[in-house]
Amino acid sequence: MEITLDKHSANQASVKIKLNEADYQPKVDAKLKDYARKATIKGFRPGKAPVSMVKRMYGTSVMVEEINNLLSTSLNDYLKSQTFRILGDPLPVIEDADKIDWNEQKEFEFQYKIGFVEDIKVNLDGSLKATSYSIKMDEKEVDNTIENLRSQYGKMTNPETSEENDFLYGDLKSEDASFEKTFSLPLSKVDKKSLKKFLGLKKGDTVTFEPSKTIKEDLASTIGITEEEAAELKGNFTFTVQNINRTELAELNQEFFDKLFGEGQVNSEEEMREKVRSIMSENYNKELKVFSDEKIKEKLIESAQIDLPESFLKEWLLKANEGKVTEDQVEKEYPIYAKQLAWTIISNAIAKENEIQAEHEDVIEKTKEMIREQFASSGLGAQLEASMDMFVDNYLKGNDGQNYMQMLTSVQNDKVLSFVKGKAAVKEEEISVDKFQDLLAN
Repeated sequence: MEITLDKHSANQASVKIKLNEADYQPKVDAKLKDYARKATIKGFRPGKAPVSMVKRMYGTSVMVEEINNLLSTSLNDYLKSQTFRILGDPLPVIEDADKIDWNEQKEFEFQYKIGFVEDIKVNLDGSLKATSYSIKMDEKEVDNTIENLRSQYGKMTNPETSEENDFLYGDLKSEDASFEKTFSLPLSKVDKKSLKKFLGLKKGDTVTFEPSKTIKEDLASTIGITEEEAAELKGNFTFTVQNINRTELAELNQEFFDKLFGEGQVNSEEEMREKVRSIMSENYNKELKVFSDEKIKEKLIESAQIDLPESFLKEWLLKANEGKVTEDQVEKEYPIYAKQLAWTIISNAIAKENEIQAEHEDVIEKTKEMIREQFASSGLGAQLEASMDMFVDNYLKGNDGQNYMQMLTSVQNDKVLSFVKGKAAVKEEEISVDKFQDLLAN
């Protein structure tokens, strides 16, 4: 057997494997003898068929099977011995394989395309700068959230006349009668300049307006039509009111507090306000942590300058997901995949160099945290904790063990990021919700 590596570029190569008869024939002969001992062939007693007959019947298929096994083992062992990191899986050169004459050939040559990156070093000398954000909740945000909660838990009424923030249920018609649609119009989506004509309406009243100029956002989804249909809504339309719907805000009483947080958890308006503020801060800070971590990853990826074998990876992604994705989909999703792959390479390199390892106990704790978050609003509390081990065990065994491996990777990434932050120049900054939204937008 002869294996050779031909590097075409800094990240792509081909591997050629040459086999002669001595490499595979002993295993083929042994397999055929075993077949002969076990085979039941018409005209012969079990196990008494001549090996020569078994060879004529099964020789080619056994040879193909043994050569494929030999190729797989030899290629994997060879690639493991290299200093570079293989990306994806080796891709056989089909054109060469199609030329093989399995019945006549004694010597074979196979070729595979591979993509790789050389081992990388990540410099963590303190030059990496990062910002750790925390949220500063202002009273306006708390007020808005409480009002939304009161609206969600409020009582629906049908008043005589319309007011701001009501919903008008009725029929929208074009002047030429070519369009008609019954829907519920939220007055909160009506442009401020046009709102006056929608106030003080009663059942049976009709108002004339131009939808594209009056409904200030999400015209198609508000009316319940396609974007194409919405684009055709030109000129004046009439809207006839069938009903007026209004939500009366829930009262700030014990019943409302219990619905929100569970019985007896909050006993006053002040306690409720503090609880809402605390939950909002916690949720925003979780989002900010994710945002900050992503920015650190981006800086590490940028500084590492990993040269990925783009054309190879796109071909591999297409073949690995054959029938599930198109070339256009691979092309569109590749930047996201490449970013994640680059981070995985960097994370593994940092973990290896600094002996960072995810332990089983870490996986268990992270899984518990995830389950608690999922059931946070369920009110199960003590019942959940009593059955936590069962929930954790079921989750980690799910998806044929893939859940465990994903959680293990997540734990390692957390540890790597924590290590990186310890080496970086991290600046603490408290920001408002508006500033956070600006950060996300950019």
